[in-house]
Amino acid sequence: MAAMTTPADHDARGQDDGPRALPLPRPLLNRRLAEFGTTIFAEMSALALKTGAINLGQGFPDTDGPEEVREAAVRALRDGRGNQYPPGPGVPELRTAIADHQQRRYGLSFDPDTEVLVTAGATEAIAASLLALLEPGDEVVALEPYYDSYAACIAMAGGTRVPVTLRPHQGRYVLDLDELRAAVTPRTRLILLNTPHNPTGTVLTREELAAVAALAVERDLLVITDEVYEHLVFDGEHIPLASFPGMRERTVTISSAGKTYSFTGWKVGWITASPALVTAVRSAKQFLTYVSAGPFQYAVAEALRLPETYFTALRDDLRAKRDLLSAGLADAGFEVYRPAGTYFVTTDIRPLGETDGFAFCRALPERCGVVAVPNAVFYDHREQGAPFVRFAFCKQKDVLDEAVTRLRRLAP
Repeated sequence: MAAMTTPADHDARGQDDGPRALPLPRPLLNRRLAEFGTTIFAEMSALALKTGAINLGQGFPDTDGPEEVREAAVRALRDGRGNQYPPGPGVPELRTAIADHQQRRYGLSFDPDTEVLVTAGATEAIAASLLALLEPGDEVVALEPYYDSYAACIAMAGGTRVPVTLRPHQGRYVLDLDELRAAVTPRTRLILLNTPHNPTGTVLTREELAAVAALAVERDLLVITDEVYEHLVFDGEHIPLASFPGMRERTVTISSAGKTYSFTGWKVGWITASPALVTAVRSAKQFLTYVSAGPFQYAVAEALRLPETYFTALRDDLRAKRDLLSAGLADAGFEVYRPAGTYFVTTDIRPLGETDGFAFCRALPERCGVVAVPNAVFYDHREQGAPFVRFAFCKQKDVLDEAVTRLRRLAP
């Protein structure tokens, strides 16, 4: 027999209080990520497909890299190397090749067993480093404009980003060292640096890097330095921050194979750092992908040992494409900031009578059949980037020739 209830029981249970408003549903997305929607690259690439426009927005090559590197991956697959879980830190062959590369090119000595960690591309290296090294409330000083994953990864780690804006000056984007110093507070945990710099194409000079290093040592800061475009320098030279006095033990250096060898889909990246920093980053990385790209790791190990003629030819080819696209953009009426590195060129649309990069890029495919990316998405201070637009030149020459022809329709 069911237990009897009394009016008091109903009152206690709140069943007789009349209708009540239901609580508002909690948003599904973590509030730390609420400001980040679909990336601009996905939006603009979809627009390129929809309109049949030439996609100079997203930074991926339209041809594969060296045949011998691709065949090395096929050979690894056939030989059963990497088809099962590779070692957590990366296959020994690749870790050794990375350490040899750092020694050969920059005179930096790293132990492949304790000071090298292979990641799922540079993007995971950035995420794992920030997740490992930040506590909620820590401040991260980053150069603005910045690669969009920086902001999201800082947010996921509970950090606070503090942008220092690179500004155009005499044809290049420059870092205001006084502004950088002023951005550092007692809450600053680390500086997140990118050189060669995406999207502006600037390559920080030895003097600028020395000042960053001195500041990091003085204020006892860690530095994460994204150097994925290290082999794509056309003017000046790439100098790793870890090579400066006092920086070897406080710098996490990140690079990857995608940009250098034109196999962006393989997602093979790495960090080099002190044993303590590598251990910290590995602690986060093991709960992200754990491992990835097994057979491709063996191929990238061979790629890192390609002769210098490969790197020279890569630079020469991209330099010619930079000059071709830069000249075409100038002829079309843009103000052009010719990049010293990377494979992107930033332009100012104000000479065309435009001020809104978003509106300009969304209309560009219909106007002349080309897709670009508005630089404002790379800024916290959106107004600083509003009139700037980025184009990628890591495409075949005939594609760039056609893009230049189409862009001339914009000429006043």
